[in-house]
Amino acid sequence: MKSEHNPQRLDWAKHQKRWFGKWHLYIGIIAGAIVAFVGVTGSILVFQDEIDRALNPTLFEVIAKKQKMPVEDIVPLIKKNYPKLKIDYLMLNNFKNPNEAYSVLDLKSGGETFINPYTGKTSGKRIHTSSFIHVVTELHRTLLIPVAGRYICGLASLCLLILTISGLRLWIPKKWKQLKSALTVRFSGSFKRQNYDWHNSLGFYSSPIVAILSLTGFSITFSTLVIPLLFVLSGKSPQGVAKLLGAKSAWHAKAVPLPLKQVVAAAKEKMPNGYIGGIAFPADKMGTYRLDVVSGNLPKVGKREMLIVDQYTGKVLLNSRKDFPNVGNAYLSWLTPIHYGSFGGRPTQIIAIIAGLMPLALFITGFMIWWPRYKKQKKGKKLKTNETVLDEALETQTVEKELKPAKIKTPLPKLGRYFLLQFKSGLKYALIILPISFMMGALYGLPSGIIIQPAIFVVAFSCVMVCLNFICALLSELFNILFLLPFKRGSHRVTRYFALSTAFLVCYLAVYMVLLNTGLEVF
Repeated sequence: MKSEHNPQRLDWAKHQKRWFGKWHLYIGIIAGAIVAFVGVTGSILVFQDEIDRALNPTLFEVIAKKQKMPVEDIVPLIKKNYPKLKIDYLMLNNFKNPNEAYSVLDLKSGGETFINPYTGKTSGKRIHTSSFIHVVTELHRTLLIPVAGRYICGLASLCLLILTISGLRLWIPKKWKQLKSALTVRFSGSFKRQNYDWHNSLGFYSSPIVAILSLTGFSITFSTLVIPLLFVLSGKSPQGVAKLLGAKSAWHAKAVPLPLKQVVAAAKEKMPNGYIGGIAFPADKMGTYRLDVVSGNLPKVGKREMLIVDQYTGKVLLNSRKDFPNVGNAYLSWLTPIHYGSFGGRPTQIIAIIAGLMPLALFITGFMIWWPRYKKQKKGKKLKTNETVLDEALETQTVEKELKPAKIKTPLPKLGRYFLLQFKSGLKYALIILPISFMMGALYGLPSGIIIQPAIFVVAFSCVMVCLNFICALLSELFNILFLLPFKRGSHRVTRYFALSTAFLVCYLAVYMVLLNTGLEVF
């Protein structure tokens, strides 16, 4: 009995044959659960401050009085009242809230002591590392796995970005008249049909924000790669950032630490329009003060800047406003607010929460698409008959004819010419992706009225990803040329990857340089 031709099965076979379909499937299976878990914990952290305060109102809330004591006055008072209290970091929390307590962190013990900003007396204590929000933060960043967990989560962010891009590529309909059906859920259809539609629709509509969250998550985790690369792209030495961040106080045998009042005065002289959001105290005799300063340049949460000050001389060893390139300041000020949606207040926070839950929804719907097919495929292998072998052979031939018309044995062009052909194709792709990148950032900020900054941010930090990708492509092509092609084992696919990566690098670098000298000033 001859089986009927099944278009859906044929389409699925095509889907499986495409490289981006395989990437989407295998990455989803391997990393989907981790990506979903990181997304859910990230959604919780969008309102981490509000949740922490709601769970611990007696610790954070104080009775407001006339005026909070300035940090330079309250620290000597704390040391006088509590000489055994170790102060590694003083967090001023929400400085503008009159009912908000200060907190002192002991990094070694994990203890957190809350200070009444009007009296300088303690209002409560807890083990910070045992708090609900801290545990969720560690789950989000490291999965509670020492060392390796941080990089697993960073790679999960990269996987989410690849899943988003490959999913969009799979979604693109063959004909524009099919666009409407690809973006809607057929509620009249079967459960299987609705699940498939939900997977496509949720993936498409959430893709701009999910891609941004995955990009920022990767940049946060791999900051040791991203920050030096930003310095290089800005024409500065990558060693410069390490030298600045590793600055030491000028200690000598007769050196006497300055009163905190003089250190704060030096900071206010450099950044008179900002307020101190927190102070990291010197860890030893060579240590420095790090002052985290917040100014009013960001509409909702303030621009984050940093000063490092010598504890003996009061000399400012690092001023992020002056010493960091524009995009470096953008990294410091905007990366975390965009990742958690706080840059635009409630509208963008709600968007970030929904986007954080999308990987879980897509993992569930994707699994429900894949699992029945997998079981059917597995069962088919066991019950295969001569008739089904013949049918599948005919179907496979049909698929291969449609998918691999290049099987005609025509000689490939020379390597240089092939590179140029693929480079031109890459330029076309890059000129399409670039405006899409702008639009993604603009859509994220649109509900809050903050459009330009996130749009510029997405392109600027996408450039970092493009540069890292180019480095991987260059190394692959060098290996291909030096060790594979001489033995006729090389692959033109590697050259194609290198050519496309080069085209993207050229386009993104050109736009980056324009933004660096103009648009990034908005940060």
